[in-house]
Parts: sequence; structure tokens; C-alpha cells
Amino acid sequence: MALVYNARMTGTKPTVHDLHSHSTASDGSLAPAELVRRAAEAGIDVLALTDHDTTDGLAEAEAAARRMGLVLVPGVEISVTWRKGTVHILGLGIDRKSPVLQSGLQRLQAWRAWRAEEIGRRLEKAGIPDALAGARRHARGRIVGRTHFARFLVESGRCKDMKTVFKRYLVKNRPGHVPGQWASLEEAVHWIREAGGQAVIAHPARYGFTATRLRELIGEFMECGGAGLEVVSGSHDSRDISHMARVASRHGLLASAGSDYHGPESPYIQLGRLPPLPGDCIPIWSAWNAPIETKEASATAS
Repeated sequence: MALVYNARMTGTKPTVHDLHSHSTASDGSLAPAELVRRAAEAGIDVLALTDHDTTDGLAEAEAAARRMGLVLVPGVEISVTWRKGTVHILGLGIDRKSPVLQSGLQRLQAWRAWRAEEIGRRLEKAGIPDALAGARRHARGRIVGRTHFARFLVESGRCKDMKTVFKRYLVKNRPGHVPGQWASLEEAVHWIREAGGQAVIAHPARYGFTATRLRELIGEFMECGGAGLEVVSGSHDSRDISHMARVASRHGLLASAGSDYHGPESPYIQLGRLPPLPGDCIPIWSAWNAPIETKEASATAS
């Protein structure tokens, strides 16, 4: 596991984990250092930066984590095409310099660049000129994603909010929808494992799968070497959490927790505001052997 640790765990304060977040390296609105700063202020001890299909923000985040006395888990969120749909696989504790991982991510980034151009072309045909240029103004990293197009369309007055943009323009059967051509499930898990990380299915309740379809996904995921399920997520309600805790326990998967934070524009998803994992779960961090220093312990020691 490639984690940026500070010292050793002391004191009795429970360690607060948030293992799913985004920065301006993909579709978040905060620079990596600012994200880390806000996480520290929110009381988070262990933060994973998991940008979509890129690790560009990790070096900046790691440096900020050392300054802030926070543990950073280097991560990534890989887009996967599975059964003609899209699922997301988190890689936690990765070596961001892994040649296998970076080769795979470069392929996805190239496709993302083409997709952005195609979304722009399709929106122009729908009577919305300069959408790609508008989206690029909102992208501060190399990745131009659907979120950046959505921000442009809200800014230009075409829709009142981001949710409306997606429903009207960017989902299946809408003018700006471009079907994904992502990594296979096997490829994504392989890249993560080759980089020394653990693979986790992100926000599983969000896909709306039947029990059978979810069981099939988990079965294939585990056959590939997948390790965990994101039980607590910013998009999961209390029923989702209870259900996914049972699913994780039934299949012997480790349980993860992450807000999927993208920035302060989404007030319903906040750093450091996650409910605890249900008691019957085995936390994914329980196998992380390196010592952790909480901010409280650090302040006491100094």
C-alpha cells in the first residue's frame, strides 16, 4: 500500500477516514492542496484523492498532506464498461508511478479527450455553440468531463442547475450523450493491483442494479482480485448503507467509506460528515499496517 504517513497513532480519538474525493485534476472544483486543507479543517485524518482516470493531482496533495499532518491515500477512480453500462472502480493505496497503471490511464484519457470533442459537436448540432470551449474554461486540469459541460450550460443560462443539465442533455437518448468506451473490469482491477493498490467498487447503490446483477458484478470483480465495496458513500442513504454492509459481509469484501466529494458547490456532500461503517463490516483500512498519527495526537505531542 502506497500511503503517505506522518508518524504513529497515539491517543484515543477515532481515526476519521474519507476514501473518495476529487480535485481539479478531474472534475472537482478545488485544487488538490485546497482539498487537503479543507479535509484537515473538517477533522479528517485519512483522505484518499481518487480523481477520474488520472493521478495528476497526487503529488500536490501529498505535499499538502505532509504540511497539514494528514494521511493521504494515493488513489484513482477508474471508469469501467461492464455489461454495456458504466461502473467505477476505486484504486486505493496505489503507486502513482506504476507503468502499468499509467499506460492504462493514458488510454482512458485519450478517449476522454475525443469524447469531449464529440460532446461539443453534438451539442452544437443541438443548437448550443462553443460548448467545448465553455467546458474547457471550467476544467483546470487535463480532463474535460461531463461535469465541465454541465457547469458551462448552467453558467450560460440553459439550465437552472447541474442535475437538470444531465437530465436534459448528457444522459442516454439526450443530445450530448456519448456512450462510454472505458476499461474492462479485469483491466481496471489488474492496473490497480499492479500498482500495489486495493480495488473497491465505488457507490454500488447508485447503479440501480437488481440483486442478481449486483451479485454478478461482485462475482466477476472478486475473480479479478477485487478487494472491497464502498458501503458508506455520499450518494448512499441509511438503507443503502445497511444493505451494502450486508452485501459486503456476505461476499467477504472489505468495506470502504468515502464522500465522493467534488467541492463546496454540492452542499449535501461534505467532507468529514460520513456516518460510521456498520459494526459487522471489516474496514478496508484494518489491514493497513503503517502507523497513523491523528491531528489531535500530533498537537499533544508538540
